[in-house]
Amino acid sequence: MTKLKEKYLVDDKGDRIGVIIDIQRYQKILEELEELEAIRAYDLAKASGDKAIPFEEAVKEIESKR
Repeated sequence: MTKLKEKYLVDDKGDRIGVIIDIQRYQKILEELEELEAIRAYDLAKASGDKAIPFEEAVKEIESKR
């Protein structure tokens, strides 16, 4: 993992209240979070023991509930 070069926002007391990071690093973090969410969803689906259905059928079912 690369070292972050963040800058902190502080309040009047000097307490950290926010952070500023490079936009490219922020975008990379968002991409990694999205991938992690997909992995977690996959793991939950596998652990549920539910019957697998074809992707197209799942899409149709989701769209019919909109």
